[in-house]
Amino acid sequence: MKKNKVGAFALTAAAALTLAGCSTSTSAASPVSHAKRSVQSSTPLEVVPSPNGNFQDNFNPFSANANYGTQGIIYQPLFYFDNVSGHTFPLLGTTYSWSNGNKTLTVNIRKGVKWSDGKAFTANDVVFTFNMLKHYPAADTNGDWTMLASVKADGLYKVVFQFKSTNVPFATYILGSAIVPQHIWSKMGDPTKVANTNPVGTGPYTLESFSTQDYKYLANNHYWGGIPPVKTVDFPAYSGNDSADMALAKGNIDWSGSFIPNVQSLFVNHDTQHNHYFFPPGNIVMMYTNLKDPLLSQLPVRQAMSLAINRAQLAQEGEYGYTKAADALGLVLPNNAAWIDPTLKSKLNPAYNPAKAIQILEKAGYKKNAQGIFAKNGKALSFTLQVPAGWTDWDTDCQLITNDLQKVGIHVTVNEEQTGAYNNNLSQPKKDYQLALSWTNPGPTPYFLYENLLASKGNYNVEQLNSPAVNAALQSYSKTTNLAQQKQAIYKVENYMATQLPSIPLFYGPIWYEYRTTNYTGFPTQANPWINPAPWTNFAQGIVLMHLHPAK
Repeated sequence: MKKNKVGAFALTAAAALTLAGCSTSTSAASPVSHAKRSVQSSTPLEVVPSPNGNFQDNFNPFSANANYGTQGIIYQPLFYFDNVSGHTFPLLGTTYSWSNGNKTLTVNIRKGVKWSDGKAFTANDVVFTFNMLKHYPAADTNGDWTMLASVKADGLYKVVFQFKSTNVPFATYILGSAIVPQHIWSKMGDPTKVANTNPVGTGPYTLESFSTQDYKYLANNHYWGGIPPVKTVDFPAYSGNDSADMALAKGNIDWSGSFIPNVQSLFVNHDTQHNHYFFPPGNIVMMYTNLKDPLLSQLPVRQAMSLAINRAQLAQEGEYGYTKAADALGLVLPNNAAWIDPTLKSKLNPAYNPAKAIQILEKAGYKKNAQGIFAKNGKALSFTLQVPAGWTDWDTDCQLITNDLQKVGIHVTVNEEQTGAYNNNLSQPKKDYQLALSWTNPGPTPYFLYENLLASKGNYNVEQLNSPAVNAALQSYSKTTNLAQQKQAIYKVENYMATQLPSIPLFYGPIWYEYRTTNYTGFPTQANPWINPAPWTNFAQGIVLMHLHPAK
């Protein structure tokens, strides 16, 4: 059975959102504003972000193990930047502006907001939250204080963030951090050591009840965004994908974020009027190449590998036809279509040409040995390919890749690793792998995917690239709020991806999302993908809930 990849990607993606910025003052008006509703349905909304057999009583927004909805349904940031639509949603902040050479970020705070216990929310809560993260660095999971110099209130409704140096996109980490009430958390001590079982937030819901098999959120009728249209949001536990899929097919779940094989027959066909799914591209699945390997560091070898892989087959067979082959530029499309360099459109689609792959290797001096494997100077093109054990779609992809590469004289052995060992092999300073299948960390613009993937100090620079040209382009982007200048910087990185193949894009990693419109409508759709639709996407869930309507 395929293992759900929700947890691994959701955490990284939430931290990978980026900020386009502007030259003076930015009004971050949401393209889909909170609706001021008075109609509320008592029919519970059943939500299953990912099958979970036992919940922990943990609603701490600074904990990786907090229950779904903690960030977004109860606690909110200043702004939410969406990685599917590229839209900006103002939450506890209303506008922001840059000054002082883009080293000072000033945020106007929303007036009239109350914590769910009735206390007023002010700029002092924002300042307290960030100073608490400074005092307890383990809670600063976004790394805000690696870039911040100070955070100060300017009255009750304005906060000034002073940066150590100019880094415009890093502001998204800061503006996207959950804010907590000073009058409660000032008494808690180390925020990493509390479960926070009685959460008090500014979001549209409060915690109504909790058990290890079910927890419920109750509408906060004093929410600043209006009366939530759903009175009760229910999160039941399921032991695994099979039981959750069966409950979804029977109509027991309204909103889900799980992988379902044959989703049309197992779900949609049970009620074609109300059962729907939409799997937008959320990231790019790469075949990472360890550039410290003396063979993989050679461009002809990477070029041959890329040409030999039938990406369309991976998308259709390994990924059940739920996705498409990725572009050669490392962009998540159509999400980032506005960022395509017009001069690179002819290079957008990576070619599948095994014959050319062989020609490239032969031109580079490789010859087939007695086993039919290309070799040079006694070193054969023989590698291991790591993949997490139990992720059956990726296991299938790896077998297809192995077969493709074998046909052109490159031998690959697939190593299925336990998730902990797999993550360690790719993340430790000295990478212990040759080839690996893994995700990327995108955002509303390509900057963060590239910065994580290709910057010499990137958080997910698995291939260990150190390119002065790429570093300079990303640095240029980070210094400006001018969109045209940002695009010119991104174009340089796109060209590097297309020509140098530091790693090999394979296919778009889908965002799993199923929904039923029997009880509620207003969900994001394929025709109107106005926000990341997965119920496991931090901060987006609360926005989605506020845009639902009771079905007539």
